[in-house]
Amino acid sequence: MEYRRLGKTGLQVSALSFGASALGGVFHPVDEDDAIAAVHAALDAGINYFDVAPAYGGTRAEAVLGKALKGIPRHRYLLSTKIGKYTNPGVYGDDTLDYSRTRTRRSLEESAGRLGTEYFDILHIHDIEYQARRHTEWALSEGLDTVHELKREGRIGAVGFGIYPIDLWQLILTNCSVDAALIHNHHSLSDTRLLELLPLAALHDVGVINASPFASGLLTERGPADWHPATQADRAVFREAAALCERRDSSISKLAFQFSTRRTEIPTTMFSTADAAAVRRNVEWFAEPIDHTLVQAVQAVLTPVMNKDWF
Repeated sequence: MEYRRLGKTGLQVSALSFGASALGGVFHPVDEDDAIAAVHAALDAGINYFDVAPAYGGTRAEAVLGKALKGIPRHRYLLSTKIGKYTNPGVYGDDTLDYSRTRTRRSLEESAGRLGTEYFDILHIHDIEYQARRHTEWALSEGLDTVHELKREGRIGAVGFGIYPIDLWQLILTNCSVDAALIHNHHSLSDTRLLELLPLAALHDVGVINASPFASGLLTERGPADWHPATQADRAVFREAAALCERRDSSISKLAFQFSTRRTEIPTTMFSTADAAAVRRNVEWFAEPIDHTLVQAVQAVLTPVMNKDWF
């Protein structure tokens, strides 16, 4: 496994990192033993950065990840969680957003209990664009101030955000004191807008974490979960791209993963799975050369959905 510096955090992160949303059953039901095995497979492969959030599965992802990491020496992994977004168990999309000082501090304590640690290498402020951005200013004021307080107190090592909109990323990278940026769904076969943000991140030495190489399931054979906002017409375009890969004796998942992980100026690419075999498969794909001709053909098919926002 290759390791790279994550901006001003100073952390050396593995080129592939593990997003624990799948452990909470966000995409489909998962078996806890299988999920724990997936975490151990990632550790065995040299993956050292794990990210989670209390919102994933209504705290289930944190609980399962905590079980998987129990007994693993703390120096073997880097860990981040999030504050601000809280989802009721079993009701995906039923979210409460709270960026208050009181809730942020309580959230960190609760996450620490579930994950069995007193220290987080990064704490991300989560999904500040949700609910029509009614809480964005709250997150950028009281929420961000509180997370910086936690950093000064030594409870966390770095301050980050985990959000989606490009315009908010531009605002944050320009105007906010931030160490890391967890940017999802913007460096894939169907969306390359993360590249627009790299110069700004480099200017401020912000460590970029590239998440969702499979575009939240759109770039897989299985397809996205029912909750994904893609229309039937959109989904048909992605199925056409998958069929093209199959005709070329490849797979849309493989091509998507390889495309998303190629750029060395992006410190790490984060994927999520609750399947140990999928972890090992992704690591193998990462080591193999990419078919650039197939990339061009697939992106031509994906033209109708290229760089489309999924709100």
